Amino acid sequence: MTSQNQEALKQTRQQVLAQTQMLQNLIPPTVSYTTEGNVLIIGPEDLARLAADKLSTMTQRVILANEAITNQDEDHLERVMAAATDVESYYNKLIGVKGFLGQFQVSVEHENGAAELSVVSIRKPHFDIVLDLSSTACLNLEMLPPGYFYVGQDAAKLDDALAQIPDFIGQFDKPRYVKINADLCAHDRNGINGCNRCLNFCPADAISSVAKKIEIDPYLCHGAGSCSSACPTGAISYDLPTPQALYSYLNKVVSRFREQAQTAPVILFHDNAIGADFITENLAGDIIPVGLEEITVASIDHWLSVLAWGARQVLILNTDATAPTLTQMLKGELSLANSILDEMGQPQRISLIDPSMLNDLSSMLDISLDWPVIVPAALASTTKRNTLFEAIDHLNSQAGEIDTCLSLNNIPFGKVSVNVEKCTLCMSCVAICPTVALQDGGDKPALYFIEQNCVQCGLCEAACPEKVISLIPQINFDKTVRQQQHTLKEEAPFECIRCGSAFATQSMVHRMLDMVGAHSAFSANIERLKMCGDCRVKDMFEDILQDPEKQLR
Repeated sequence: MTSQNQEALKQTRQQVLAQTQMLQNLIPPTVSYTTEGNVLIIGPEDLARLAADKLSTMTQRVILANEAITNQDEDHLERVMAAATDVESYYNKLIGVKGFLGQFQVSVEHENGAAELSVVSIRKPHFDIVLDLSSTACLNLEMLPPGYFYVGQDAAKLDDALAQIPDFIGQFDKPRYVKINADLCAHDRNGINGCNRCLNFCPADAISSVAKKIEIDPYLCHGAGSCSSACPTGAISYDLPTPQALYSYLNKVVSRFREQAQTAPVILFHDNAIGADFITENLAGDIIPVGLEEITVASIDHWLSVLAWGARQVLILNTDATAPTLTQMLKGELSLANSILDEMGQPQRISLIDPSMLNDLSSMLDISLDWPVIVPAALASTTKRNTLFEAIDHLNSQAGEIDTCLSLNNIPFGKVSVNVEKCTLCMSCVAICPTVALQDGGDKPALYFIEQNCVQCGLCEAACPEKVISLIPQINFDKTVRQQQHTLKEEAPFECIRCGSAFATQSMVHRMLDMVGAHSAFSANIERLKMCGDCRVKDMFEDILQDPEKQLR
């Protein structure tokens, strides 16, 4: 492409980005941190004391010496002895650190037991800030909580931390990045464990199961977005931006660029912190950068929707700052997305790249030159799941229009299989299904299933008393079959032998007869198992009235 064409595309990109704004909540929900400036410095005593000396403006300073002195040089030791002479050192063995800015609890061994170091040292229930100079971080998290500065023995990181810490006195607000709709959550129903996908991917350890409900600690949350990406039902949704705001923005950016440049763009997702620094004017004109809090805020539904709306390719910029857990999750989602494209006969047009690749993307983008979507989709984003399937169906219609099923392990898509010979239609599975994928027949004994709704959470399988349900993970490209209501089992109702009213399923009554019919308590009155509740009671009292002493014999 000539430099003149590139400049024209860059101007078009600039115009499109200038005229397209991502809608944000004008008054976003926030959480507040309050600190008094009490700082704990953990590490070798010599380094900790020198650091404490440079934090003289802090309200209170405490040293927890957990490692040997790093340098025995006399000049070094003299400087250490003269530094922070009013700061006390503690040598207790560290048990653990937890909390966040303004609320750090540090447990140590104390007098043959355990104690909170803040209570022992400064008579406070917590520390506000922790500066960790240990060789290994005392908190083993990929994303450390606000107010916890791990610098190890890196001089540059230490200087940066010492410059920041004095500013952390007062009250600070942070957005609540995600929200939970418990009604949609498939984690636990009726005491039965189901979906745990969000618990596996939080690099800040902000997600936990409390009283069998998913909770996100907003004080620990960094807004990584991995939980909302992993959630198959949409119970966890990102709030800055909201799913609808991001869908709308991407749709407008792609559509406007196609209209004005008469060519299909490439969408490049990057984070607003580190990744944004790599986005320069040298970026090819047909590549549109989209900045997010973290790259995992956009997931497979956004990627495939972007392609369906008319982009020719999707790139995701991954930097060294991305937590390993997020990278692992991204690779799994990318593999699934590209498997979907591959199955329908399209090239694998979604790629994870690193900053070194930005200088020359031509070879990577060549694969999509012949595959821009000819007719952009008019799909309107609704729920996460429906939007994803609408994008898949549109892309499939532009390719091979296949009607096959792609079988993959550990995906939140698929169907339910039922052993109809053993199923009694007790409807335990229907009662526990969080997405209404399983439905009853109303007045008719029947079990129905809609594949598109199934998230493979396993609740129905675990709840089934007969253990006749199994899950089959797959992506069904036949839209009609996937969306229609299928009959898994139906049968005629069992009618009361006395009054003729339907009161149970045939299989349920036959199961009762098989299980308890031969028992001595029922053998003399086996016919009562074939009666409805009212008739059974009437029959019992008629028996007593005819022979009042029968119950005593």
